[in-house]
Amino acid sequence: MGIFSNLKDKVKAKATEKMLESQMKNLPPEQKEAMMKMMEDNPDFFENIAKEIEIEVKNGKSQMVAGMSVMRKHQAKMQELMMKAMGGDQRLKDRNLR
Repeated sequence: MGIFSNLKDKVKAKATEKMLESQMKNLPPEQKEAMMKMMEDNPDFFENIAKEIEIEVKNGKSQMVAGMSVMRKHQAKMQELMMKAMGGDQRLKDRNLR
């Protein structure tokens, strides 16, 4: 069972990575790298965002509206994570972002 759940996690991570790459195709390379680092360092946070978006879509919102709504809700934490991923303020690196 453990082997299959590990494989499932790897496949899910790779699929998410490919989806993000297509979504970020117009971003500068340094921003793409920062986004990927954010996801690698905070997988649970991004999984929760995906679940929230999925719930909003099931409640009748379009994918875009649901995504924007959920991202706006988590905007402050996203900004902190982006600063950290891009090597920003040392105080942000040392904060507990939970």
